[in-house]
Amino acid sequence: MKTVIQRVSSASVTIDSKVVADIQKGLLVLVGIEDADNQEDIDWLAAKIANIRIFGDENGVMNLSVKESNGDVIVVSQFTLHANTKKGNRPSYIKASKPDVAIPLYESFVKCMEKQLGKKVQTGVFGADMKVSLLNDGPVTILIDSKNKE
Repeated sequence: MKTVIQRVSSASVTIDSKVVADIQKGLLVLVGIEDADNQEDIDWLAAKIANIRIFGDENGVMNLSVKESNGDVIVVSQFTLHANTKKGNRPSYIKASKPDVAIPLYESFVKCMEKQLGKKVQTGVFGADMKVSLLNDGPVTILIDSKNKE
């Protein structure tokens, strides 16, 4: 699984002119799933994201997690994270899982994030044409790949 996590002052997801997710301080998590992903990837990533210390403490030092700072989280499926751009100018998405594999893994990831955080996680809608808005705080943007745990 590949993720892009962005520390945000606010973020929202809109589908067909209707806001389906909306947070203030927290994380926007874009997640891309491939066929080789499994529950081990989900558990590791959810724990890493919930506990990564990228929020300011009382001294303004990035020393707190989203959990410790009581931030919220939006998780959005993002198959384009698995784009292969080696040949030509049209990215290939061959490594991205098809919905029958990706949806159960995505739903499991959301549940695992909720368990890690001890609260509800907001989401986009898998496969929908989503408009994602965010105010990146910092900016802080971090890439995490469960296949590269070093």
